[in-house]
Amino acid sequence: QVQLVESGGGLVQPGGSLRLSCAASGSIFSIYAMGWYRQAPGKQRELVAAITSGGSADYADSVKGRFTISRDNAKNTVYLQMNSLKPEDTAVYYCAGSEVNSARGVYDYWGQGTQVTVSS
Repeated sequence: QVQLVESGGGLVQPGGSLRLSCAASGSIFSIYAMGWYRQAPGKQRELVAAITSGGSADYADSVKGRFTISRDNAKNTVYLQMNSLKPEDTAVYYCAGSEVNSARGVYDYWGQGTQVTVSS
């Protein structure tokens, strides 16, 4: 079993920054790619950013140039640095882990989610 625990969400003004963290525990040897998804009210869950075990990253077009995903394999943690936040970034953000080393593959493990609200 794999457990993923997100932290770092909150309320921020437009133009502000937040950093999300996701700590993995359990059978972490089975995780290769890690990703961040988000789901806004009334919308489908979408991939925001993902990173393979080798550090190759992929981003949704809507966040390119503003968000940066990174991982610390020694700490079993993945991060999402979010800058220049916009109201449309408001959503619940989920950390996900995949047994396939592909950023846009199927994700097998999910965290509980952390709320990010961008509002003045």
